[in-house]
Amino acid sequence: MAGGYRKVSDLPTLVPVFPLDGALLLPGCQLPLQIFEPRYLNMIDDAMSGHRVIGMIQTAAGGERARPSLADVGCAGRVTAYAETGDGRYLITLTGVCRFEAGEELEINTPYRQLRPDYARFACDLEADEAPLALERAPFLAILRRYLDHKGLAVEWDAAKQAPAGALINSLAMGLPLDPAEKQALLEAPTLADRTRVLTALMEIDAAVDDDDEPPSLQ
Repeated sequence: MAGGYRKVSDLPTLVPVFPLDGALLLPGCQLPLQIFEPRYLNMIDDAMSGHRVIGMIQTAAGGERARPSLADVGCAGRVTAYAETGDGRYLITLTGVCRFEAGEELEINTPYRQLRPDYARFACDLEADEAPLALERAPFLAILRRYLDHKGLAVEWDAAKQAPAGALINSLAMGLPLDPAEKQALLEAPTLADRTRVLTALMEIDAAVDDDDEPPSLQ
């Protein structure tokens, strides 16, 4: 696990957050980011001089346009790769550590937002060995193929057939062009098995919908 965090009490009690709709970070996975807005360049500078942890989170309905409400759940990630370009951008990689419930947001003077995350609900993210995922790969790949065909996309099928089940599910959850609400559902799925069921359902729904139809509700 990134940073060697073994229990919830090892994690920072205050984290800067990067609200970015459509971006999904999962524990143990890597998310490359290009940072160019001055407030987030400031955030990275501060994080690199401290615990190097940033909270990735989506926005939710409500709040002001310049300061939208935050989703209920995000994921803390540690900066595990960092480079600066000649034009002042930062190229970083976040490695997911632990999901959190968005707690109290602090009223502070930094140009970026900070909150007190509550990790308790997702303490399982810090467990070294999650039970292996029992994935029925052939039926899953058939659903994936229908979804990709519907979207006009492709993957490396040899890699999809051979990748460990957990890595395959998480990489698809992060990489497929799902909408923010769907990404949030994948993030909040309690376990990898739950995430697999959610992802499978989302792909089946999308592949079954004609372009002119409205998709059915997930409620």
